[in-house]
Amino acid sequence: MESAMEAKKKLLDIVREKIRLKHYSYSTEKNYVHWIKHYIFFRYTPEIHS
Repeated sequence: MESAMEAKKKLLDIVREKIRLKHYSYSTEKNYVHWIKHYIFFRYTPEIHS
């Protein structure tokens, strides 16, 4: 079973690949990845929200 960090890394790699295929700018890629990381942190850290 893979860890959450490994799954996150794979997800972000897939996102980067898809963004590049669509020829989005590098700054767009950085922003998308940034917000996805924030969402993952928010979603999967329930002890912070209690």
